[in-house]
Amino acid sequence: MIDIIHSNEKERLAFKLQTIRNRNVALNDELMSEVAAIIREVRARGDAALIDYAKRFDGIVMQTSDLRVSEVTLREAATSVEPQVIAALREAIRRVHIFHEHELQSSWELQAENGVRLGQRVAPLECAGMYVPGGTAAYPSSVVMNIVPAQIAGVDRIVVATPPRALQENPAVAAALIELGVSEVYAVGGAQAIAALAFGTETIPRVDKITGPGNKYVAAAKKHVFGMVGIDSIAGPSEVVIIADDSAPASFVASDLLAQAEHGEDASAVLITTSEQLARQVSAAIAQQIRKLPRANLIEKSLASYGAIIMVADTFEACRLANELAPEHLEIMARDEEWIAAQVRHAGAIFFGDQTPEAVGDYLAGPNHVLPTGGTARFSSALGVYDFVKRTSMLKFTASELRQTAPLIATLARSEGLEAHARSVLIRTEPGV
Repeated sequence: MIDIIHSNEKERLAFKLQTIRNRNVALNDELMSEVAAIIREVRARGDAALIDYAKRFDGIVMQTSDLRVSEVTLREAATSVEPQVIAALREAIRRVHIFHEHELQSSWELQAENGVRLGQRVAPLECAGMYVPGGTAAYPSSVVMNIVPAQIAGVDRIVVATPPRALQENPAVAAALIELGVSEVYAVGGAQAIAALAFGTETIPRVDKITGPGNKYVAAAKKHVFGMVGIDSIAGPSEVVIIADDSAPASFVASDLLAQAEHGEDASAVLITTSEQLARQVSAAIAQQIRKLPRANLIEKSLASYGAIIMVADTFEACRLANELAPEHLEIMARDEEWIAAQVRHAGAIFFGDQTPEAVGDYLAGPNHVLPTGGTARFSSALGVYDFVKRTSMLKFTASELRQTAPLIATLARSEGLEAHARSVLIRTEPGV
């Protein structure tokens, strides 16, 4: 079910690591071409294209007036949500809000020499679009994680796109939107929703940034529209790496690997351990626990394709492999957890100890669960308030400072062959000006 690989099996290990990395949607040329065609159609035909795609992909006949979900419909969808779910959502919102308040940035200004003023203005985006997938991937927790930081940043308008029927199939999403006070919702899904948010249609407004999870078509569409709008990331399948020694409870490790594999057939769950005994125990615990899980067939496929238990000689090698994978989630269940964490430079989020399963970060702890995947933790970070603001540089020179620095500026401009740049500075220092 799950491979046990010793690190000295170099070819086998290299093949497994490469298989995990190749899940990136950006490497699928056929997918990218198919999505590009959808985007072109939405740009050209607007609402009409969205209605055609709803019939083709969702099997629903819609009118233009059906694209906007009314607040009455939103509230009706939420009425079937159990009170304990509402209570849990409220607590999650409270905790996520507390964490993200610490990310707020302020505008600043400094007085430099000779009367020069320099600074930076931090301002929220005007309009943010959030995508909420349908089916089994419609997670109210993701609604919370995407909307709360945007609200804290002060975004004026938050627009949500979700496939037709999504709110009826997962009313907890509707409940989360109501609890967050967001009511501008459009019934459109897939790549066509991303195109609509990026370029606007007769009904759906163009936004400044698009966030939120989705399938491979949504991820590919985000890649296509990036540059016309901002995006959170080109999200790939979810993943976890667990570094553990013989002090880790095997049943805990197994349950966390199973939890990650439950996300989908292309999810990746990897244990890196210095203990051969733990490796065997975890493998046995997986076989025992999986029998009780409703998504057992899906989990088996995920673990067979993208799961692994990797045996290493020491924690140095464990950290090296973790850095190579740069995982979305890193769990550490080992005696020297702080030392290990210090050696791992590339991870979206780090979970310490056997009492901190990755699921606490998914739902309630407070830090954002929208994290870099597919190795992008090497250069990306968790979604946060800073993703919903822009920074504008502010500059004011005095006449005396410009006279003093003009020769330097002109020299640099002329070294780049830009005489007009040089003259635009020097003209202000000429006699009589």
